[in-house]
Amino acid sequence: MALPASAVHGVALTERVIARVEADPSRPVLDYAPWAGPWRSAPSSPLPAGVLDGAVFPSGRPLPPSLRRWLAFDSELLCRFGWFGPAYGFTPRTLGQLAREEFGDGWGACYEPLSARFDECFLLPGGSDSRRVLATGAVDEYGEYPVFALDIDDLPCIELMYPGLDVYLADTAGLVTRAGHGYSALADDPAYGPRMRAHARQVFAGELAQECLG
Repeated sequence: MALPASAVHGVALTERVIARVEADPSRPVLDYAPWAGPWRSAPSSPLPAGVLDGAVFPSGRPLPPSLRRWLAFDSELLCRFGWFGPAYGFTPRTLGQLAREEFGDGWGACYEPLSARFDECFLLPGGSDSRRVLATGAVDEYGEYPVFALDIDDLPCIELMYPGLDVYLADTAGLVTRAGHGYSALADDPAYGPRMRAHARQVFAGELAQECLG
């Protein structure tokens, strides 16, 4: 039986991810990359309520609903990927900074011209030569920011991969099937395609990717 639309987006989808993680918290986040570690340490490490209640990103942009719900469940996974400094202050990077630190100055410099557009980015688990990056900015109808793939395998590029952290978490937890090939395969998904296309219009003038040539 198909799930109702309300169960495949936003907080409701994040709740399903949390239930999956709670059933097996020691399972690796990524089957192909053990360095990511388990989904969460035991016991769970939620962001303190007093911190989370008023939390916004340093830019003043609001937290997406999926992130707020996830951090009420656990913060340790994102701590491992450099999201927080002292007292749980968010520590974003521009796209150029993140790319330089992940790929080195040579490849990273290709992304520097996009730093003004993507000025508040956070690394997520995933990829080998590629990376997964949440970038704040315009939100979709669910209040979610897009997640991109940065790829340097051929021509360096940035490509829309998920319409929000909610769908990224669900795919990583095995709750979403990405039919087709390529990072932006969800653009053709009946449930997530409209959200993907909305983000594409906002960031790439309707395209799903942009080459980064420095």
